[in-house]
Amino acid sequence: MKAVVQERYGSAEMLAVREIGKPVPADGEVLVAVRAAAVNARDWHVMRGDPYIARVMDPGTFGRRGPKALVGGTDFAGVVEAVGPGVRGWEPGDEVFGEAGGAFAEYVCAPQTVLARKPTNLSFEQAAALPLAGNTALMGLRDAADVTAGTRLLINGASGGVGTFAVQLGKAYGAVVTGVCSTKNVELVRSLGADQVVDYTSTDFTQAGPQYDVVLDLVGNHSLTALRRVLVPGGTLVLSGGGVSRGGSLIGPVGLVIRGMLLSKVVRRHRVAVLTAVPSSANLAELATLAESGKVAPVIDRGYPLAETAEAIRYLEVEHARAKVVLTV
Repeated sequence: MKAVVQERYGSAEMLAVREIGKPVPADGEVLVAVRAAAVNARDWHVMRGDPYIARVMDPGTFGRRGPKALVGGTDFAGVVEAVGPGVRGWEPGDEVFGEAGGAFAEYVCAPQTVLARKPTNLSFEQAAALPLAGNTALMGLRDAADVTAGTRLLINGASGGVGTFAVQLGKAYGAVVTGVCSTKNVELVRSLGADQVVDYTSTDFTQAGPQYDVVLDLVGNHSLTALRRVLVPGGTLVLSGGGVSRGGSLIGPVGLVIRGMLLSKVVRRHRVAVLTAVPSSANLAELATLAESGKVAPVIDRGYPLAETAEAIRYLEVEHARAKVVLTV
């Protein structure tokens, strides 16, 4: 099968399309013929091996000189090709989407616990855009922040992959949503349902004073003090890493997350939650239901064929893509 492989850290030029062996599903795994995959900021960080501290903190993903997995990517949508021993509920021909390593290929093996049925109203490309970003937004708002009707919610990074889902989920939960983005993305964020949009090129939202019950930070470009400044007493700050940043950093957005973890143990005026999104069939099924109801719709910035994965990641890195970038296999 054709797959995008990488043996050493570096720029997008380190990625190559090669013929490699087709995977065989093990116990509890499903072999999926990939029709589409999505590119995430995570893929850029793994490609670069950046920040350097990640090579220590996540040895299962980051090796010393290159990624642990030969084939990158995690988000996919496709058709079940075969099932391994012990698999229940899936059979060849089922249309699915999910999150598992090795998605930048014609076939991927995924645990049955990270698969869900593809929403009937979405294309494979749209479905592939859902898993990582949609699940992160879902767990950030539903689980970490308990967003409900009337919650005053600010999303820093509202035009990104996670942010575009978070705006829509916030509105689905009945929140009053403020999205922070650049000038070129104001209309996009407003079209997703945001009640207010802050253009960070002209306004610093951290200077506004206490007014939000929840702040979901997806960028990592403000200090914890600044982010907490806009929270009402008892409010919640949710930290979710950061997007693509400059390469060659020692700790990058991880530094803010580490400080947040430490602060969460001692702060009393506000609650600080560091989000770790875990793939699950249940969460994907919930996202699928929301998509089929029209409450959540993936936003795709640009699409590329699998052979141009390097260019897709370069675009994500250099051009600051909004929403999602997808690959057609």
